[in-house]
Amino acid sequence: MAVELGLDTFGDITLRPDGTAKRAYEVLRDVVDEAVVADQAGIDFIGLGEHHRPDFAISAPEIVLAAIAGRTQRIKLGTAVTVLSTDDPVRVFERFSTLNAVSSGRAEAIVGRGSFTESYPLFGFDLNDYDQLFEERLDLFAHLVREKEVTWSGETRSALSQQKVHPALGPDGMVVWVGVGGSPESVVRVVRQDLQLMLAIIGGDPRRFAPYIDLYHRACAQMERQVRPVGVHSPGFIAATDAEAREAVWPHYQAMFGRIGRERGWPPVTKDRYLAEVEEGSLYVGSVETVARKIAATVRDLGLQRFDLKYSTGGLPHGDLVQAIGLYGEKVIPMVRDMLSADPRH
Repeated sequence: MAVELGLDTFGDITLRPDGTAKRAYEVLRDVVDEAVVADQAGIDFIGLGEHHRPDFAISAPEIVLAAIAGRTQRIKLGTAVTVLSTDDPVRVFERFSTLNAVSSGRAEAIVGRGSFTESYPLFGFDLNDYDQLFEERLDLFAHLVREKEVTWSGETRSALSQQKVHPALGPDGMVVWVGVGGSPESVVRVVRQDLQLMLAIIGGDPRRFAPYIDLYHRACAQMERQVRPVGVHSPGFIAATDAEAREAVWPHYQAMFGRIGRERGWPPVTKDRYLAEVEEGSLYVGSVETVARKIAATVRDLGLQRFDLKYSTGGLPHGDLVQAIGLYGEKVIPMVRDMLSADPRH
């Protein structure tokens, strides 16, 4: 199968030309406009990440995706990710089945635990139940996607008995991915639920995730599951030259990861470390050719069927993001496909 190439955003709070931060409602409107540009540029997918904190504008991604559906024609619409642990799987299913209907079958759910924990106190959940919440909610969601009448029981929500949930999915169903940060148990869980694996690779050499993909294939064989597409989500940015792209991203990368790092006790962000990630790690920042070569290498080395680029980083202005989206769709994607088609290993 040909590789799909998509985009992700968390609705990072961007800066105006005068350096002041936009309001969340402005960013949300910009995200819709960015998705329209992505659709027109021929990009395969756009994913919106769910967060509940002031530096990211998107807390209800399915609503924003519905607005995007009304202004686009072909691009697939999904999340990156839906924090399933602190949501009701029945309501998540209803929102996605509705989105799938109004977009003529373009919805894809990417569910996961998320990389932040603000939703736990916000929605009244206990972090001590972190593992059980996700295990049970993923199990119920998988049943809802596949079965017209669901019978299910667990400890974290009320049981269901021959329950129909509306609106039902159409005859083609809906693609469901599970976002995984990189633990063997999470990979095996995806196989056990017979869903699609999306690896979030946000640091280090992407090839270090090859053992997880090998594990995925071994688990499919042992459990007699169909081998499904595997994808990767990583951050990046495209500009006219490598130097321009690196300098554009650096202050926003430093501010964002510095802020998150202080929350989590990480060491300070240095430019040397940033440049090392650009050159050897999982930051796809550079010119059209540089980014295309790096994506093609990752797709080839890991045997991927999907690559999603998180195109927004901190306060990068909306105009810069629009330009980068156009370059990605019109130049990077064709170049990646040409590189892969010319490579006998792919």
